[in-house]
Amino acid sequence: MVGTGLGAKQGILIKGGDALETAHKLKYVIFDKTGTITKGIPEVTNIIALSKINEYKILQIAASIEKTSEHPLADAIVSKATQKKIKLNNTKNFKAIPGHGIQAEILGKRYYLGNTKLMTKNKIKIDEIQEKMTVLEEEGKTTMLLADNKHLIGIIAAADAIKDTSKKAVHELEKLGLEVYMITGDKTRTAKAIAKQAGIRPENVFAEVLPEDKANYVKKLQGTGQKKEKVAMIGDGINDAPALAIADIGIAMGSGTDVAMETGNIVLMQNNLTDVAKAVQLSKATIGKIKQNMFWALFYNIIGIPIAAGILVGYGITLSPIIAGGAMALSSVSVVTNSLLLKRKKL
Repeated sequence: MVGTGLGAKQGILIKGGDALETAHKLKYVIFDKTGTITKGIPEVTNIIALSKINEYKILQIAASIEKTSEHPLADAIVSKATQKKIKLNNTKNFKAIPGHGIQAEILGKRYYLGNTKLMTKNKIKIDEIQEKMTVLEEEGKTTMLLADNKHLIGIIAAADAIKDTSKKAVHELEKLGLEVYMITGDKTRTAKAIAKQAGIRPENVFAEVLPEDKANYVKKLQGTGQKKEKVAMIGDGINDAPALAIADIGIAMGSGTDVAMETGNIVLMQNNLTDVAKAVQLSKATIGKIKQNMFWALFYNIIGIPIAAGILVGYGITLSPIIAGGAMALSSVSVVTNSLLLKRKKL
């Protein structure tokens, strides 16, 4: 109770004792990228025309398609079009393809906007633009390809800056002996560029992961057999919910979706990633107090009960019921007092 109360004061909402007891046993921590490590507010940085259609038209088509989408990258494209006061067209037959992109029709013509998987699926050649994409992705930008039925029309790149606390949070978790991973649907080059900014090792990046597959990567780190490793998942979106549920500790951002916050065992109300390390430290401190209380309560009773039972009567030493009752009450008071000292712990 004292531990969860201290967490609440720090903006760390711990839903139950299980989470508090498990957090100090963690070995791996997986961060979702968008909205967790990054601010989740991407901005369009580049628009590259690949045909006779100019940049204005490319942005108009892309924004018209994306205006009904709820993806953060869609918001970035529509926001850019709004800034430039571009009039959007009506679309038909809109279809979102998870992990790939979207498609829709404008004035009877079908357009695709998404990643290379979407282009390959629809038999659109992308060989000629691989070098341009590589340059953008190595800068940590997410690239989106726009195509019609037959050809590529343009490339739109967007960047999502990492949070100010991300690098510090990763460093503090590593100091506690935990191994930090990042998971994202972005391409490998983009993901590794973002991971580098956050101080996460490139080999600890899970990239190009479909939303429904995130839980499988949690299982992969947990391992199999009797001794499973403890894994925490930190996310904020609807598609993070299955991974949050299957992780030993699911940590949701307070700014995230209701589904994520409902699923998580711990909610970071201040959206500060350094609070993950604080939650682990709080768990260690709480378990330390539990062990202290167990030791002193047992030590106290191991000495007191035999004396109260008369084991030393032959030596003229007895313990009256009144004193024994007082000693028993004192035992409880000492445990409660020791627990309350946890409030003085600085996280």
